[in-house]
Amino acid sequence: MAAKAKKADGPRGPATISNRKAGFDYHFVDNVEAGIVLLGSEVKSLFLGRANLTDAFCRVVDNELWLFSLDIEPYDKAARFGHERRRDRKLLMHRKEIDTLARKAQEKGLALIPTKIYFKDGKAKVNVALAQGKKDYDKRDSIKEKDQRRAAQRGLED
Repeated sequence: MAAKAKKADGPRGPATISNRKAGFDYHFVDNVEAGIVLLGSEVKSLFLGRANLTDAFCRVVDNELWLFSLDIEPYDKAARFGHERRRDRKLLMHRKEIDTLARKAQEKGLALIPTKIYFKDGKAKVNVALAQGKKDYDKRDSIKEKDQRRAAQRGLED
């Protein structure tokens, strides 16, 4: 008889990094997926889920889409070949898609916000949202709705 394989103690797959604060601060109009140019140590850190998207934003510079202020922790086992924590990273999309995003962002006063980083078919992908900023009263309404949902959920549990 064959012996059963032991279960791994750690996570089975790569972590998904999400920007939860963006959902509170912005209304999402459209979402697109883009590839990202990374160094080897950055890929390993992302695989372990050691990144922060809170302050990150995207911008079109010289007809190329760039990701700014993404914080990826240095990979501790990459001795000499480490990376800078907050360097600018290029996003990979087709030219027509970049032009469309840039045009929409300029015309309507929208922002390009990275909402999620995940792995798809072994490659790191970034979900970029075309987003409109919420006003303070919109944020208060969001908090109120969330509290009402929690109260209703608690009522169901009792």
